[in-house]
Amino acid sequence: MKIPKSHPRYNSLRTRDLIVKGVEKGITSIHGLIAHGRGESFDYLIGEKTNDFAKISIDSAAALLLLAKYPVISVNGNAAALVPKELAELSKILGCPLEVNIFHTSKLREIKIKKYLKKFGAKNVLLPQKYTKIKFLESNRKYTNSNGILKADVVFVPLEDGDRAEALIKNGKKIITIDLNPLSRTAQMATISIIDNITRGIPLLIKTIKQYRKNNRDKLKKIIKKYNNKNNLKKSLNYIFQNLS
Repeated sequence: MKIPKSHPRYNSLRTRDLIVKGVEKGITSIHGLIAHGRGESFDYLIGEKTNDFAKISIDSAAALLLLAKYPVISVNGNAAALVPKELAELSKILGCPLEVNIFHTSKLREIKIKKYLKKFGAKNVLLPQKYTKIKFLESNRKYTNSNGILKADVVFVPLEDGDRAEALIKNGKKIITIDLNPLSRTAQMATISIIDNITRGIPLLIKTIKQYRKNNRDKLKKIIKKYNNKNNLKKSLNYIFQNLS
């Protein structure tokens, strides 16, 4: 469907269309449509823009990713449909792998996601291995790659399932997420929660990483030290309450 740019809901409708096309291509689960709709409702509540609380989180996320010994970017069907080019670029500038990880079991869909990411320039895309598992997790998302998330010290998990984010924390990893819902288990459990739409947040994260590469490690550590995820989540909730009132 061709959406005129003059439409007041242009960005929202375009994003919905990308998810629908993702389902048609076989990279996104049909359940992803429901998850996207839930997130979209929170996007309305934060004004469909990247707010100061998101920018603060993005600054800290950029610093943490640059300081990481072995960062890994986790990709599910919705993320692949919405920002494949950006995920490929993020992987390139960090020199780290992308790892496909989906909730609804499908080896075929995992392979399709990998091929789709490569189409947009991704070089290092890992698939989960049935003999490599994340401790403290029972769902299909427990399967990982021995050269990917299992080995990572920092994992970027956009559009994440809360149970896996919690399990990764228990496994001693630092977690960065993008989530429009500040009350989700993922946002509450993560080391750094970016309360923003992935289509806005990842391009800004890439831009910030490129700027911060010039900083020395001490400067990056200071940025992280000043950051408090719980306080930042409170700021996002206060903003939502103000909008509602």
